[in-house]
Amino acid sequence: MNMNIEKPAFAVVGHPNKGKSSIVAALAQNDAIEISSRSGTTKNAESLDITLGDAGYTLIDTPGFQRPTAALSWLQEHAESADQRLSAVREFVQSEACRKSFPDEVALLEPIMRGAAILYVVDGSRPYNPDYEAEMEILRWTGKPSMALINPIESHAYIDVWQQALGQYFKVVRVFNPMLADRLRRDEILEAFAVIAPQWRAEINRVRALYSEQELEQQQQSTQLLAELLLQLSNYQLSQQTLSKMQAEALKPVLEKRYRAEMAAIENAAHRRLKEIYAYYHLDSEIDELPLEGELFDTEKWVIWGLDRKRLALTAGLTGAGAGALVDASLAGSSFMLGALGAGILAGAGAWLSADQIANFRISGLPLGGYEARQGPIKNTNFAFVVAGRFLSLLDALRDRTHAQRETAQLRPTDLASRLDALDERDRNALIKSLTRVSRVTSIEQFARELAPLITSD
Repeated sequence: MNMNIEKPAFAVVGHPNKGKSSIVAALAQNDAIEISSRSGTTKNAESLDITLGDAGYTLIDTPGFQRPTAALSWLQEHAESADQRLSAVREFVQSEACRKSFPDEVALLEPIMRGAAILYVVDGSRPYNPDYEAEMEILRWTGKPSMALINPIESHAYIDVWQQALGQYFKVVRVFNPMLADRLRRDEILEAFAVIAPQWRAEINRVRALYSEQELEQQQQSTQLLAELLLQLSNYQLSQQTLSKMQAEALKPVLEKRYRAEMAAIENAAHRRLKEIYAYYHLDSEIDELPLEGELFDTEKWVIWGLDRKRLALTAGLTGAGAGALVDASLAGSSFMLGALGAGILAGAGAWLSADQIANFRISGLPLGGYEARQGPIKNTNFAFVVAGRFLSLLDALRDRTHAQRETAQLRPTDLASRLDALDERDRNALIKSLTRVSRVTSIEQFARELAPLITSD
């Protein structure tokens, strides 16, 4: 067998149903990995290559130990002293009889004997049992670099006991919940990999650096996507030529229905792309009892996504009266939307429109005869804030979860006002002006730069 693997490789091993596949999914950022509460879901060792630029590493999801005590007895019968243990494990893996009697143990040991380091997983919510010592002893016999992860699947009740026991077998012991792990915890695990396998330290550090670069790239792509979505939706319109003005009038409900459906489809496509940016290809999302998809024109709920009437009026005042006409923050109830006086506030009253006032419907005579009915573009001042708020709610949910989670993402509406309030005054004012004047944006690059603080203010 090849005993030297140049690329970092880690075999994730342990007892069945202890979260091995969940840990692989979380570390690999892959939501396609099968995860089940049923014991024995993983039947064979499955390698997953994680590649970032010109660096990477391999995680190997293995079957769980099924007969460790019997397997250890076999090994002890074939090794009289410590210097014979590695040869005994090698013989165990190569033996056809062992493949039949211990298929799971052979499958999990094979990648280790090819040179993979060991990542041993236990459930910190279950009591320690001496029976696990057979598993740990077998792994120790391989002589390979190893670390242990305590996965608190249901609670942290027995973590201290596990740490005491595992510390006798493994150089590094960490607590890692794949359902809650953030990028800092993932980086900690990668750093521990470098500790147990120093021959791979340079490659692992390169991977860590590339993960940081990936996060910045994801932020940039998300910002660009939001800018494109806002521009497309805010300027979208439909038109249809007719022979008479009466036909054009009759066409209004048809155009309006089609307009709303196509606008919703554009938003849904952007949300799917956002999920792909964060490598979620199998994720459904909904917001409590307010489904994110298909509700773009439910103006009764726009206050959840965008701005309330007072803040919207103050926003219109700020952009209409100019940044110089500012008064005390108490006018808005917070430091956000430093209010504007006079006609500016009155101008904001028209920014809160009912469902049938969302987009213009116009009929125009054509130079060569006939008429054209046109629906759109959007004219509601709050619309861009609503689209941005819905986008940010999904973005927050994607960044707050791990790829080990399989349940539908329950999205929490973003408090857009507080998010804006957290920005410095210059960024906030530039962003507000852009969102209230999307239809007049001439540079998408500049627009994306003005939106960027919203994406990075999590």
